[in-house]
Amino acid sequence: MAAIERAGLADYFLCPQVSWNPKSDSVAAVASTLNIGLDTIAFIDDQEFERDEVGFSHPQVLCYDAADVASLADRPEFTPKFVTGESASRREMYASGFERDRAEQDFAGTNEEFLATLGMVMTIAPATVADLRRAEELTVRTNQLNSTGVTYSYAELEAMLDSPGHLLLVAGLDDRYGSYGKIGLALVETADTYWTLKLLLMSCRVMSRGVGTVLLHHVMRQANAAGARLLAEFVPTDRNRVMHVTYRFAGFTEHSEHDGVLLLAGPPGAAPKPPSYLRLQ
Repeated sequence: MAAIERAGLADYFLCPQVSWNPKSDSVAAVASTLNIGLDTIAFIDDQEFERDEVGFSHPQVLCYDAADVASLADRPEFTPKFVTGESASRREMYASGFERDRAEQDFAGTNEEFLATLGMVMTIAPATVADLRRAEELTVRTNQLNSTGVTYSYAELEAMLDSPGHLLLVAGLDDRYGSYGKIGLALVETADTYWTLKLLLMSCRVMSRGVGTVLLHHVMRQANAAGARLLAEFVPTDRNRVMHVTYRFAGFTEHSEHDGVLLLAGPPGAAPKPPSYLRLQ
């Protein structure tokens, strides 16, 4: 690490692993620290044994010979369909997130008291064409906080913008450490009597900020103002149990089930106001 720092490269290493342990352990530690799936990681090494060891322990990880490093940036697996503002600055966002985490660990009060020190501002607005690339990216990348696991293409989301029977909302978040970018998405099918929440998702980077409930409550208030009952589709996966808990804490109950899709019914009446530690725009 001292050599890396002397070379001026330390900022590029979000969670360096320097040890004599198996490199598969280090790869797992990186995935855990960044809260990302192993299938989003590439492992590059100059020794075939090390590549085989990581590939055996984590078949989802892409392994490459260091001799090929100069050509990796041109490969399709390293070329996303879109480069959004969030993806271009993801390393900086992770770094500011670590700074928040350190501040939280050093804070002596409750979690809510710590959140009150962040000066969080959440913005919820109807999506525009400029939001669609990030919206598609969110549906593809987000697994733990995705209510259905369904992904939507750019074209499908664009069609929702012009549909009188749909409401597509995008949420952003900022605090005193900087911007989280666009972190949430809600897709609602609107009708006179019932609104159906087809998709609710939040970036895993804001899991501990309590903002998923804020977006859900906002949709509940919108439906109530329109005189409609809010229903929500939920498809259980091996990773999205947190979203089911979010619905249950918000008062949603099981309404019906069809082809593996659980339909939840929201409680009657207006939803609670946003928490005092957050300003909603």
